[in-house]
Amino acid sequence: MTAIYQVLITGANRGIGLELTKQYAQDGWRILACCRNPQQATALQSLAKLHANIQLCSLDVADFAQINALALQLKDQKIDVLINNAGVYPDSSSGDADAWLDAFKINSIAPFKIAAAFTPHIANSQLKKLATLSSKMGSMDDNTSGGSYIYRSSKAAVNMVMKSLSIDLKPLGIAVVTLHPGWVLTDMGGPNALIDKQTSVSGLRQVIQDLSLSNSGQFIGYDGKAVNW
Repeated sequence: MTAIYQVLITGANRGIGLELTKQYAQDGWRILACCRNPQQATALQSLAKLHANIQLCSLDVADFAQINALALQLKDQKIDVLINNAGVYPDSSSGDADAWLDAFKINSIAPFKIAAAFTPHIANSQLKKLATLSSKMGSMDDNTSGGSYIYRSSKAAVNMVMKSLSIDLKPLGIAVVTLHPGWVLTDMGGPNALIDKQTSVSGLRQVIQDLSLSNSGQFIGYDGKAVNW
């Protein structure tokens, strides 16, 4: 009998998050699909009607009390894979301090808060994997064009957070990976992006599948190649 695994995905209502939900659901996984307003997420609702294994969860990742409340609500659930996907790409042209703080709250702090709140759920599962969507734009090595100060710095910060978590969670048997999804045709990626959602997500899922304690703590692209920090 094939084991049934469970994945929690944030930002599951559109883009990469919605495609992750779709592909995992098609493969028979149980999905905890999280977004701010599930009742308004028409595409996600339509997908959930096709797949009984999708459970919609209300979660605003910027609301840390809501993160803890959902973790408590799901305290008896085992989460084999947790994917921090939700994020924002603010306009960096102004360097507005409020926009900067908001981006750090959502892109850098929230993934840590979610990881901390759901550590018991992951540790009690069979696969024990934590994945966070970052970007090459958070890489010092890859920055040859400048700009995008807010987004770049918030992603560089979450890269460091996940690297530390890979060390601190290792005693619990939890493997951690930071992911670069590529430049993807989504609302955030825009019309000039290089790859479609299906290609990106298929690759990301393969990286997550190959994740273990032996390669925990790496920054890996959807194509399976290591990304320089």
